[in-house]
Amino acid sequence: MKKLLVILVVFLLGSTATVKADEGMWLPLFIERLNYVDMQKMGLQLTPDEIYSINHSSLKDAIIIFGGGCTGEIVSPEGLIFTNHHCGYGQIQSHSTIEHDYLTDGFWAMSKNEELPNEGLSARFLVRIEDVTDQVLTSLNDNMTEQQRSDKVREVSRAIADKAIEGSGYDGYVRGFFGGNEYYLFVYETYRDVRLVGAPPSSIGKYGADTDNWMWPRHTGDFSIFRVYTGPDGKPADFDKENVPLKSKYYLPVSIKGVEKGDFAMIMGYPGSTQRYLSSWGVKLAVDESNMTVVDIRAEKLEIMRQFMDADPAVRIDYASKYARTSNYWKYFIGQTKGLKRLKVYDKKLHEEAAFDQWVNADAARQAKYGDALQLREQGIEKMKTVNLSQIYLNEAISRGSEILMFSRRFKALADLLEAKDKDQEAIDKEITQLRAYASGYFDDYYKPLDKALLTAMLEMYYQNVPKQYQPEMLAKIYDAKKGFEPYTAKLFDKTVFASRESVNALLDKPSAKKIMNDPATELMEAFMKIMPQIREVLSAADEKQSKGERLYIAGLRQMYPDRKFYPDANFTMRLSYGQVLDYYPADAVHYDYYTTLSGVMQKEDPSTWEFVVPEKLKQLYQNKDYGRYGKDGEMVVGFLTTNDITGGNSGSPVMNGKGELIGLAFDGNWEAMSGDIAFEPELQRTICVDIRYVLFIIDKFAGAQNIIDELNIVAD
Repeated sequence: MKKLLVILVVFLLGSTATVKADEGMWLPLFIERLNYVDMQKMGLQLTPDEIYSINHSSLKDAIIIFGGGCTGEIVSPEGLIFTNHHCGYGQIQSHSTIEHDYLTDGFWAMSKNEELPNEGLSARFLVRIEDVTDQVLTSLNDNMTEQQRSDKVREVSRAIADKAIEGSGYDGYVRGFFGGNEYYLFVYETYRDVRLVGAPPSSIGKYGADTDNWMWPRHTGDFSIFRVYTGPDGKPADFDKENVPLKSKYYLPVSIKGVEKGDFAMIMGYPGSTQRYLSSWGVKLAVDESNMTVVDIRAEKLEIMRQFMDADPAVRIDYASKYARTSNYWKYFIGQTKGLKRLKVYDKKLHEEAAFDQWVNADAARQAKYGDALQLREQGIEKMKTVNLSQIYLNEAISRGSEILMFSRRFKALADLLEAKDKDQEAIDKEITQLRAYASGYFDDYYKPLDKALLTAMLEMYYQNVPKQYQPEMLAKIYDAKKGFEPYTAKLFDKTVFASRESVNALLDKPSAKKIMNDPATELMEAFMKIMPQIREVLSAADEKQSKGERLYIAGLRQMYPDRKFYPDANFTMRLSYGQVLDYYPADAVHYDYYTTLSGVMQKEDPSTWEFVVPEKLKQLYQNKDYGRYGKDGEMVVGFLTTNDITGGNSGSPVMNGKGELIGLAFDGNWEAMSGDIAFEPELQRTICVDIRYVLFIIDKFAGAQNIIDELNIVAD
């Protein structure tokens, strides 16, 4: 048996020591040292300095954080942005009305004067990255608890960032990598005036919607167009009519040469979060409980929203963005669970941990340093399991359930100011002004009957599924054995001041702490808030073990495989991934080609469902084969696949060829590899991209927005 274990460990050491080139979300700071030779062999024609440089303009200067969770790229000398349709969806929706339904009809600014401002939308450019690991780690010691360590890291990181950005107008953040074994400073410049320039109708930009989400073959024109504006002095500024388009430091040329199987493909962007170092215990918890709990709650929310949206066009517009956000990760967690099971990720993690354990125990020094790593990780998950279901329900059913609860919670700060012994009228007035502004936008997209139905359903799910010790005492009191929570929620919505614009404005005209705190919506939310400290206490104890165990485990892995090139988990910092355009085989006897065409759009057409409606003009262009210079051999390519390693946050990222020219926009992963955030599967993992030629075809031939086309640097070879 011992001999068999040794053979297994040797096999694992051999099989994991080599990283396939397509895997990895790499920090561009280290491209020359870690990746450049491999990238050259695959087809890269740029130098490392042309990709990332702080001394002159480079590709990094064209890649932006778009809003709060997507990527975009600059494609013209005047700050024009390409990103995904679903990234700009909230802005498109905010400008839409029954009379001007840009979600349904699309929007195209034929001049800069027609471009639409978007309050709160920003474009963030990376200025530089610095390795500050030594500065952070020298302030730490092995005698610290994880909480003490975390507090010290936060303190030192803030000091480093503040010093780096002093007097510059920049933003700065220090982020941890490899479980807290390394730290890097990121300095950004943030522009606050970003305007909507163009968006196709949802029948193009969201074609296939929920049915096709995460699926291949895909036929979605998932793009939208914005522009960055600056003050007349060229510096970031709030929206003003006197602002001018950004003078781009760098912008991407746009290639219409097209893609072929095996072509080099490079993506730069801001992947949000991965868990590639997750333990076997973590995988098991995700599969057994976490993922499908989220799915069940979101399925109920989606069904309720869809009923009201289908019944009223105004509600459909108001809730379009909320529905899309809820739906995206509802389907994601279904796919991830299936993928983790099908690809036997839990078993693979067990093997990896067995190899690690064998390596640690073979040396006394290693045992002293890393011997607790696996045990700490297991103990952390076991601790977390006791409250996992409860914290998911608090998050998904309460914090992200009926909007009225979190909306009422926003008024707590005002109540505290009003109840203070020494009233600060200036602070009170400021809070009232902020609440008025927030409430104005909130009620623009709010429908009371829908929210009431959500609250009823979410309370029912919480009551039936969460252990009683993590339920507010009042929940049992307000539950009706025959009618559930419906009588209670009906009464709540009748009495609360937080369900209408008029009553909220009346409250802010005559603010009263008593009225805020005695409101039934506030009382219900406060009851749930009292549960949260109990759960946080357990989660904090679990995280104490988890954090230390993960840090030790990753440090040990890197020592265990000294010749392996490790990449850190995604954490919404700029990364580069590289691969190639490639087809795949999702199952026995099934083959998916690497590209789709407009013919597939027509084949999927189904006028009876909104997901597969095809605009009449697009059908005419197809029938006439009127593709202009964007078609090839009588075909109009819509999407293509690459082997790049991406995740959420990469939406809108530029897909570039070996010359750094834009060939597409990344917008999705594929269903068969939904476990990819935890385990990369090179044979199955694919990035779904909209071909830039289809983007240009829609802008040019479908929309007739020649002004946008004229602004681009389009290259054909």
